[in-house]
Amino acid sequence: MSTPPTAALPMVVRDPALPARVRIHEVGARDGLQNEQAQVPTEVKAEFVTRLAAAGLTTIEATSFVHPKWVPQLADAEELFPRVRDALPGIRLPVLVPNERGLDRALALGAREVAVFASATESFAKANLNRTVDEALAMFAPVVTRAVEHGLTVRGYLSMCFGDPWEGVVPIEQVVAVCRRLAEMGCDELSLGDTIGTATPGHVSALLTALAEAGIGSRRLAVHFHDTYGQALANTLTALRHGVTTVDASAGGLGGCPYAKSATGNLATEDLVWMLNGLGIETGVDLGLLTATSAWMAGHLGRPSPSRTVRALTGAASHKES
Repeated sequence: MSTPPTAALPMVVRDPALPARVRIHEVGARDGLQNEQAQVPTEVKAEFVTRLAAAGLTTIEATSFVHPKWVPQLADAEELFPRVRDALPGIRLPVLVPNERGLDRALALGAREVAVFASATESFAKANLNRTVDEALAMFAPVVTRAVEHGLTVRGYLSMCFGDPWEGVVPIEQVVAVCRRLAEMGCDELSLGDTIGTATPGHVSALLTALAEAGIGSRRLAVHFHDTYGQALANTLTALRHGVTTVDASAGGLGGCPYAKSATGNLATEDLVWMLNGLGIETGVDLGLLTATSAWMAGHLGRPSPSRTVRALTGAASHKES
């Protein structure tokens, strides 16, 4: 049987102004599944992470060491993390730690990468952490210090960088100020979160320019876009043009934000890989295996994947079989 013409798509057109390679920071197993209403069994989560690794993803955020009262979907962190840690020795498995107690739990299980979760706005800091921005940063400071002392890599997430559901427009200088404090605290990497998906390319460009002027270059940054208004890929391309080479994405487009009801799913990893493949940018990800993994997880969740690429490729496969 001949190979269908679509098997060669997308056509690769390399843009020399863009990075040659992008590292995808996969967040589906943590940021995606924490928003599910029903509890996902630990064995399903473990297989999800294993399948993502088999698809070529090398950084997979595994879980979060938060109090089960706040995120009951991740209450199995102590059981899940050793499973995937032992099964995937060559894979980076960052975990979220909200405080020193969370760091203690992560250290006890041999985690090598952790993340703290800050806010650029007072309203979200209050909703998410029940603290002011200053109080939250003061809470994170000893966490980051201890993590660095133990030789861990530390990521600082910053939410509401491009808009806030309570406050509206977030001044760029306000975001830059919090980024500088996280960097000075010792965070190796800063992930800029478009938590409610309101960013547009011009806004992304302005923020990245301001950060560069403040001494925080693109190599220290990651971007984390939500696709609420269909802007996630356009915003990602803008970030790539500014030299950003780490992009957060969620397999199958899973996720949202439990504290910001207007937030819809994360940028789907498959949609990102399709675009990067067309640009000739290396990711190391096998799109077919990744799509199959997201379709498998969608089956466990009992609903179709919101990723357009997953729908297109699985639909094409179903049509071919029929």
